Amino acid sequence: MPLMRKIVNDPVYGFITIDHPLVFEVIAHPYFQRLRRIQQMAFAHLVYPGAVHSRLHHALGAYHLMGNALAELKSKGVAISQEEEVAARIAILLHDIGHGPFSHALEHRLIEGVHHESISLLIMEHLNKQLGGQLELAIRIFRNDYHKPFLHQLISGQLDVDRMDYLSRDSFFTGVAEGVIGYDRILKMLTVHDGELMVEEKAIFSIEKFLVSRRLMYWQVYLHKTVLCAEQMLVKIISRAKELIRKGIAVNAPTQALDFFLQQKGKLDISQHLDQFCRLDDADVMAAIKNWTLHPDRVLSALCSMLMDRRLLKVRLDSDPTDAELLNSMKVGLEEKTGISPEEAAYLVFTGDASNTTYDPSDEKINILFKSGEVKDISKVDNALIQHNLAHPVKKYYFCYLNPASIPDFFGTPNQL
Repeated sequence: MPLMRKIVNDPVYGFITIDHPLVFEVIAHPYFQRLRRIQQMAFAHLVYPGAVHSRLHHALGAYHLMGNALAELKSKGVAISQEEEVAARIAILLHDIGHGPFSHALEHRLIEGVHHESISLLIMEHLNKQLGGQLELAIRIFRNDYHKPFLHQLISGQLDVDRMDYLSRDSFFTGVAEGVIGYDRILKMLTVHDGELMVEEKAIFSIEKFLVSRRLMYWQVYLHKTVLCAEQMLVKIISRAKELIRKGIAVNAPTQALDFFLQQKGKLDISQHLDQFCRLDDADVMAAIKNWTLHPDRVLSALCSMLMDRRLLKVRLDSDPTDAELLNSMKVGLEEKTGISPEEAAYLVFTGDASNTTYDPSDEKINILFKSGEVKDISKVDNALIQHNLAHPVKKYYFCYLNPASIPDFFGTPNQL
């Protein structure tokens, strides 16, 4: 392959270098370029207006950190061939390529029962065929089917470069300082022991800061009550559109790709429709929502109008489940004021829960390698800040409902009903 070198100016890390023709070929592929049209943080920009970066930004950032991590490990004598290095970089580039529109918010909604990682693997295998088998090693590393497990741990693990980038990037674009981590120091402290990824003992405090920052970002940004509400409204919009279609009511999507998935009944074999899937992005969904603000179905049009104009449902976040009597009384009140059915009211008054775990050593450990050669889990070092009690998920319950003052705007006055 001919030598090539290109640089990308990244606001978080500065210049990112692309110095291998196969990597450039992957980046230039339409499937990867589609990630430009999928926002990294879904509706977080409704709370943090700067959070409009894309999954392509994140993929390139994780690629950059992967390169730094591999260079550091090689400098410490870890055996990594050029082929393995290129494969690991490509694997992290493509780790999120299976995300659909609005990423996690619509996962399992447009395509039921299929996780984005499964779609990522299908797309990687499809690209591998197009590229004459050159992604075989990248796929093995991605699947954790390679004899050097630390390469997979850099892609998917407690200390993977995926998490390092999204925390650094999301805190940068939201302006939330609590998410800032010392990714450069963590990378410098990475090491490999018995084939497993570990960190040197000098990095203990940086790792603890990393885990605490992740916890704070989840509750302050990713699971912010307004962000949760907006994402759940999007889920309700897609669910309502599908229900109307099942009832034989016309709900036209503005693009063929979105229309294809809305019209599907039952489980779909996504492996047979990868081209259709890769035509989908946030633009399809937002155009549909904009169109459906004028749909004759009052529930669908109300939800779409609220989301378009950021006049969201009211939302409460509590440590205890929403009282069933309160939930029922709010639904009944809405039915009486608008004339909608109990089934329709459930789209506008609903509850649910969100949870996050700071660190679960039973899932995957962060091992600290001491100078003596001893290995300890981060939660077991002396005076550990991260302890086993943080392995239990923190759960909060959200309660979303239509503000009574907004009823006339979306459903008319009682005299109009």
